[in-house]
Amino acid sequence: MTRPAPDFTHEQAALSQGAAFVVGVDEVGRGPLCGPVTAAAVRLDPARIPAGLGDSKTLTAARRDRLFAELLEVAQIAIAHASVEEIDSLNILRASHLAMERAVAALGADFALIDGNLIPRNLPCRGVAIIKGDAKSLSIAAASICAKVTRDRIMVDLAQQYPGYGWEVNAGYPTKAHLAALLNLGVTPVHRRSFKPVHNILYQEKYITP
Repeated sequence: MTRPAPDFTHEQAALSQGAAFVVGVDEVGRGPLCGPVTAAAVRLDPARIPAGLGDSKTLTAARRDRLFAELLEVAQIAIAHASVEEIDSLNILRASHLAMERAVAALGADFALIDGNLIPRNLPCRGVAIIKGDAKSLSIAAASICAKVTRDRIMVDLAQQYPGYGWEVNAGYPTKAHLAALLNLGVTPVHRRSFKPVHNILYQEKYITP
């Protein structure tokens, strides 16, 4: 069964209701044990939408890179992050929403299409949450690609600083190789201490190590 492709229906509905600057918003990086959570807000030009936009998780890395390069040429894009410290302080959901809020604010949008089932509480404009929005809205699909490519590149850079964890491949997600490296190499400054696998290792080091 062929998956329906995202379209511009949600954007057109917002514009028809009086919005002038509509963006799609998505984030990536809730599940990893390390690194920031990254959000993107994207305003597409209806006359210059790159072909092949879709949920970033369904695309190859090469295709995401190509589409990201195209989007940089034809769309208005803002990318924002919430740091490891903010994730540990606020919790991952609130940090994800903070990154979204920052991305939307950077573009000055007046309406946001948000991937997911919640609208960030401090969103600086009107908005609507769309479950599986990256498969329904072209703007959200574009945002998912921009956020994914950007965060993956950040993790490749961090992998150079902290070799052995495989972040250039696993992007910080808790793969078997990453968990094994965490046990063998220890916790880095960019690991999320509020996440259970990391917290457990730190707890054991503090209370069990003789």
